[in-house]
Amino acid sequence: MFDKLMAAQSKAEEIKKRLDTISVYGEVEGGAIKVTATANKSITAIHISEEFFKQADKEELEELLQTAMNKALSQAEQVSATEMQAATKDMLGGLGGLFGK
Repeated sequence: MFDKLMAAQSKAEEIKKRLDTISVYGEVEGGAIKVTATANKSITAIHISEEFFKQADKEELEELLQTAMNKALSQAEQVSATEMQAATKDMLGGLGGLFGK
């Protein structure tokens, strides 16, 4: 049982490292603001086009930046959940019919 817990912990670390290498994006206003994050929900870059920045007011910029960040983080959550689900399925697959199958 202890071996299985260690294997699960090792697998979780593997997944975390892999999620650090996956980039997700959120953008608004046709790409005027682009946010890049890892699938571990860490923001790695923010790009605001010079043209948009010159014409936008502070409130609009803040609102759109928040929207772009939330889009990127939502994508990160989806990728993370998919990766974890696949890993869990792999780990539980070796237990046969233990859980009703």
